[in-house]
Amino acid sequence: MTAPNDQDLAIIAKQLGREPRGVLAVAYRTPDGIPAVVKTAPRLPDGTPFPTLYYLTDPRLTAEASRQESAGVMREMTERLGSDQELAAAYRAAHESYLAERNEIESLGTDFTGGGMPERVKCLHVLIAHALAKGPGVNPFGDEAVALAADNGLRGTAIPADWPKYERTGIDEAEHRA
Repeated sequence: MTAPNDQDLAIIAKQLGREPRGVLAVAYRTPDGIPAVVKTAPRLPDGTPFPTLYYLTDPRLTAEASRQESAGVMREMTERLGSDQELAAAYRAAHESYLAERNEIESLGTDFTGGGMPERVKCLHVLIAHALAKGPGVNPFGDEAVALAADNGLRGTAIPADWPKYERTGIDEAEHRA
């Protein structure tokens, strides 16, 4: 993570189509160095609570997150939470880590972290941002969504070339690329 400079903030503003608010750091850059995920303050400058610690800014990644959401990826992930205790435990650990990191900056007095954690999968934008900011192995569903995005043409451009491949067994990967 790096502190954002004026050039980073200008790029992020262009990506978002508005001035960024509460940016603490650039949490992830694409392989070519472009800011793609920002770490945001738990409260925006006007005092508004903002529980989303990691925020996806790169338009390629936001479009891919939306595409996956439309394809039903979140529904399938949520269904797996009910039947895979190990996966549910890993997702809960991601939630707890996210919450602890945010609370180190400022507690909002809530255990809401975004993305639906830890009970369901609600927003792949948050989960992808979290996975990219922290790297593989922290958020299992974020990791899967990033791997799907990589396999859908973003590997080596918006996503590191060495991001682990999508390896979910018992499911047809093609249905997630539809």
